[in-house]
Amino acid sequence: MATTFVHVPAGSDFPLENLPYGVFSTKSNPRKRLCVAIGDSVLDLSGVASLYAPEVQDALNSETLNLLMGLGYTAWNVVRSRTRELLLKNSQLEQNAQLVQSVIIPQAECEMHLPADIGDYTDFYSSIHHATNVGIMFRGKENALMPNWRHIPVGYHGRASSVVVSGTPIRRPLGQTLPVDGQPPVFGPCKLLDFELEMAFFIGGPGNKLGDRIPVEEAYKHVFGFTLMNDWSARDIQKWEYVPLGPFTAKNLGTSISPWVIPVAALEPFLVDNFPQEPEVFPYLKHEKPFNFDINLEVFVKPDNGEESQICKSNTKYLYWTALQQIAHHTVTGCNVRPGDLMASGTISGETEDSYGSMLELSWRGSKTVNLKDGAVRKFLQDGDEVIIRGHCERNGLRIGFGQCAGKVLPAKPFEH
Repeated sequence: MATTFVHVPAGSDFPLENLPYGVFSTKSNPRKRLCVAIGDSVLDLSGVASLYAPEVQDALNSETLNLLMGLGYTAWNVVRSRTRELLLKNSQLEQNAQLVQSVIIPQAECEMHLPADIGDYTDFYSSIHHATNVGIMFRGKENALMPNWRHIPVGYHGRASSVVVSGTPIRRPLGQTLPVDGQPPVFGPCKLLDFELEMAFFIGGPGNKLGDRIPVEEAYKHVFGFTLMNDWSARDIQKWEYVPLGPFTAKNLGTSISPWVIPVAALEPFLVDNFPQEPEVFPYLKHEKPFNFDINLEVFVKPDNGEESQICKSNTKYLYWTALQQIAHHTVTGCNVRPGDLMASGTISGETEDSYGSMLELSWRGSKTVNLKDGAVRKFLQDGDEVIIRGHCERNGLRIGFGQCAGKVLPAKPFEH
């Protein structure tokens, strides 16, 4: 296995085989810059852009990943290969000690930002176990899955403006709810605030023109990389508002993502078979090659001044619909997608109770308690709770990590009449 001249601690999320992209700044240089993570440090790509092919240098000097995303699949491989070369022992970079000092920066000194300007955001509903659980709660076992669910990747268009980077606090929303069926609604702070454990990916490549489609067999060229997501949800607001048009203010209060975008190339050693689909899907959704990944996911809740408690663990291999199928379905109407668009999996739940990816399921609609350390219990999230999502792949001694996606719940702002 090749080695890097940058120190990578044992068990690090960010070995040489990962090289996830991010956008950072420092107190000494507040300009936003592209980077890759390596061990506990980052490589400032703007500081070494002149060492790359001329056609990618403008993208590496940008303040977001959008230009790099737009260069396409071949350019991504060129940049990744060159980055790896520069980080190897005895590389051109290592031999320039002064340059190394300016471009290898401790992560502890970095402020991370949203990786891209997100033009559009779509959230899917791709976990069959989650969809089944929610269906059982609200419709019973006989009608758990809606008739369309096994035929199309169900999704909705979310609010890109409220997607925030990990570490950004989330304010408890105000809204209308219906505490008692048959009685008038009330207005006030959400009482059933929830997290949703999700995986998201950024669209790359030139996109497609309005009216054109992206075939499922070409969709892999449009997946720039994956990131962790928490799609915060106000369940009581959602219950009142979602009929007949679906999620609205219950979902636009905030969506947190990790600052790190993991390239598909880093995840290829962890490919697993696609989830079995029955009945057979339409040809425009069919792809034989695997595009499903064995990514271990964990969710922790940390109360104000308390300890972290793991409340669930899941895995992206439980997703019924793949990212390639999501892209193919999203564009089958001729809908145009663009570099930097964000597409999410929906809540990822497994088969067992400890793998459910939301408080709604873990507490089974509030009928059970979720145990935290020091005797604390939850049914839904309380003010001061910090939700932390972590993810990693591990096989044959290789670990590829996603860092973390975290956000703390702040109290609702008082409503001023």
